[in-house]
Amino acid sequence: MATVDNPDEKRPGKKTEREELATDQQIRRRMLKAFGWFGLASLVPYGVWKWIRSQPKEAGLPKVFRKVLNTNERLANGYFSNTHLATTFPKEMAAKNVRVNGKDGLRSALDKDAWRLQVERPGQQPLSISLDELKALPKQEIIFQFKCIEGWSQIQHWGGVNFAEFVKKYQLGKKDGSEEWYSYVGMKTPDGGYYVGIDTPSALHPQTILAYEMNDEPLTDLHGAPLRLIIPVKYGVKNLKRIGSIWFSDERPRDFWAERGYDYHVGL
Repeated sequence: MATVDNPDEKRPGKKTEREELATDQQIRRRMLKAFGWFGLASLVPYGVWKWIRSQPKEAGLPKVFRKVLNTNERLANGYFSNTHLATTFPKEMAAKNVRVNGKDGLRSALDKDAWRLQVERPGQQPLSISLDELKALPKQEIIFQFKCIEGWSQIQHWGGVNFAEFVKKYQLGKKDGSEEWYSYVGMKTPDGGYYVGIDTPSALHPQTILAYEMNDEPLTDLHGAPLRLIIPVKYGVKNLKRIGSIWFSDERPRDFWAERGYDYHVGL
């Protein structure tokens, strides 16, 4: 009696049950292998992060991160120039309601009539300068786009004393008996609650001022009365409000936000 072949076994392109089983096994093996490699790969960033977390800290950050920020700062200093100026605007474009951001260093009461700017001088008696003495120097105004590290910006109008002219008037910033400048300028509020360190070239930028006016009016308390720093080549965190003292140093002065993990330079 003739046997009848199963037509499915002869049909071209049709897999047998055994072949289908083998194919399913291969797919499962490949999936398991892929998941295995994925799991292994996911351990790599975790291991790197764990290693980073185990590193000693420097100024609020794991040392490896701080090294990256320091490298960025050296690169930024390499192309910094006093000829690169922040864009300025007509006075009518300046905000009438100037944004307030941060109250560190402003929380304690201050007798503005008794206030004096204290300027420390290595090997000499500190200077004590009144606001009227600062106002006797030529006034400089600037209307520029103030930029906050949090992402907002605003066109603002400030008036005060050019910092480089202030330094020249009181013969500050240079080492005794030489034309060599100290590397940094330090500033802090009278209560020491807020403090910044700034590289000297940025402090001497032609648009940096010690401001005592905002929109042609005396500074308000929340905007840093009686005197604050306006430095357009830096983000807002460096624009110290209510300056109490200033000094020059070759060692980096303490910096409020750098100690909390931010970039020390924070230049624009």
